[in-house]
Amino acid sequence: MSRKIISTAAAPAAIGTYSQAVQVGDTIYMSGQIGLDPATMTMVEGIDAQIVRVFDNLKAVAEAAGASLNDAVKLNIYLTDLANFARVNETMAKYFSQPFPARAAVGVKELPRGALVEADAVLVLG
Repeated sequence: MSRKIISTAAAPAAIGTYSQAVQVGDTIYMSGQIGLDPATMTMVEGIDAQIVRVFDNLKAVAEAAGASLNDAVKLNIYLTDLANFARVNETMAKYFSQPFPARAAVGVKELPRGALVEADAVLVLG
């Protein structure tokens, strides 16, 4: 199967050697998104704003692929402080409908650019 690279200016440009997303068949593998504002490439302030920005960025990449976050089958969340887990849940409920995707939440020491949260996803079309 061939790979299709997904890219959009509505989400932050890659800050390393990766693509925003790669589609193979009906599956879209989305790279991790942090709280960067795509217009300025600067980190938004505070955990709540970063969580929203992360999901907005994921949504933009999904839409660029002709999909939506409701096509997500797996989501990974990385937090520098697991005390913010409930905040992620509250915000996630605004972006996803039931049945919710499978998910992992992992506490990490640090994230790129001093981010407090990062998320990636796998979507399946159809």
